[in-house]
Amino acid sequence: MVQQQLVRIGGTIREVRLERGLTQSALAAQIGTSQSAVARIEQGGQNLSMEMLTKISRALDSEIITVASSNLPLNMRIEGGKQLSGSIDVRTSKNAAVACLCAAMLNKGRTTLRNLARIEEVNRITEVLNSIGVKTRWLPDSSDLEITPPEKIDLSTIDEVAARRTRTILMFLGPLMHEFDTFELPNAGGCDLGARTVEPHLHALRAFGMSVEASNGYYHVSVDNSVRPTKPIVLIERGDTVTENALFAAARYEGKTIIRNASSNYMVQDLCFFLRELGVSIEGVGTTTLEIQGVGEINKDIEYFPSEDPIEAMSLVAAAIVTKSEITIKRVPIEFMEIELAILEEMGFRYEITEEYTSANGETRLVDLTTKPGPLKAPTDKIHPLPFPGLNIDNLPFFAVIAACAEGQTLIHDWVYENRAIYLNELTKIGATVHLMDPHRVMIEGPAKWRAAEVMCPPALRPGVVILLGMLACPGTSILRNIYVINRGYEELDERLNALGADITSFRDDEFSN
Repeated sequence: MVQQQLVRIGGTIREVRLERGLTQSALAAQIGTSQSAVARIEQGGQNLSMEMLTKISRALDSEIITVASSNLPLNMRIEGGKQLSGSIDVRTSKNAAVACLCAAMLNKGRTTLRNLARIEEVNRITEVLNSIGVKTRWLPDSSDLEITPPEKIDLSTIDEVAARRTRTILMFLGPLMHEFDTFELPNAGGCDLGARTVEPHLHALRAFGMSVEASNGYYHVSVDNSVRPTKPIVLIERGDTVTENALFAAARYEGKTIIRNASSNYMVQDLCFFLRELGVSIEGVGTTTLEIQGVGEINKDIEYFPSEDPIEAMSLVAAAIVTKSEITIKRVPIEFMEIELAILEEMGFRYEITEEYTSANGETRLVDLTTKPGPLKAPTDKIHPLPFPGLNIDNLPFFAVIAACAEGQTLIHDWVYENRAIYLNELTKIGATVHLMDPHRVMIEGPAKWRAAEVMCPPALRPGVVILLGMLACPGTSILRNIYVINRGYEELDERLNALGADITSFRDDEFSN
């Protein structure tokens, strides 16, 4: 590889490593090299084999370079500055799909998830499920996934590579505690025991007799079935996946469990509706207090329809705003968009919505929303996320590209994630004025003078989509490189935007070839 290519790859590796919260020494241990070698790699001072690039990609859970038939990363070419028109359906939720896939392990019968998002994250989980004996298959000519459990799950055959590449492996704890007294799971993403995203899970599951030790790259789990909740479980973090793991544990405990400070977000509600189909009684859905009456054994053939994705809906609203377009976004889960729309209205955004109707799950309220182009102004107050029913944490980044279209200064405070706000600074490369105030806050001055550019896709899903949306507004040809992270959370986003009049081409080239 030429020096310039090595420097670019090294810079990408460093960015992703920092985003994952890993030290150079920790990464070195995972890929079987020294800390000094990692330092040289990040500085572009060491030649890289395909084998080493593959190890780094797996360790960082990021497509540093695609190990596929072409051995090349996937990029997007965007011919921007075009208005969009027409209508588009919001597809089903990635996060609801993940929750229901994990919950299917609670069921000894066959589970069919209808109209599931066919995305990389789902593929990763099915790879892990298949490796431990769970049979999954896409039904012909559909996006329906059939899940059939084995008589006995075999964790000795787990696909460790796939397991380590998804944080979702942590959500296997709740279902598996009903099957084993002791078991091991690969430690996902290099996350240390006691880190913010792990300890709240363990705190909740201790009430059901689970204890976990982390060493040598594994979670070592033991379960004391004589231990049961003696009082309400108060979650120390109102996290979505934390609440889901607690629900998995409670679902097959025959007594009553009360969970306080529970997330009431969209994917948690979907999981509750799914568990009800399995025969689990759950009261308080949509609130922060859940009361669960579990069942000891579940053996039912069921089908379930996950509801539509409010984060994708927000992505499409942002696409309309930045391109100054009138489009109709169908099947918007309005309950999980109301705060976002209220803020946008304050900024001058105009839209029309239909009467409400119900999603295929029989519960989630939907509308069709038609955007109306017009001038925007910066909001009076800062924009920040809160647990539901506040502004969704995953929707916050889209306000960065929207604020770049508005007149005035907008302060965005991303207090949840340590580094995500930093990636919003990438909008400067395509003409936005973004001032990074600290790792959590950015000040955006609009309106932007959009300009086409070539940008490496941030290694975080929502900021990656934000850059793509900004490029839709840029007259001329922009290149977004290495867009694997977008495909993890969105299905055929480029093709669907093209159906509205965008001009996006996916391609591979030899930029990183030997």
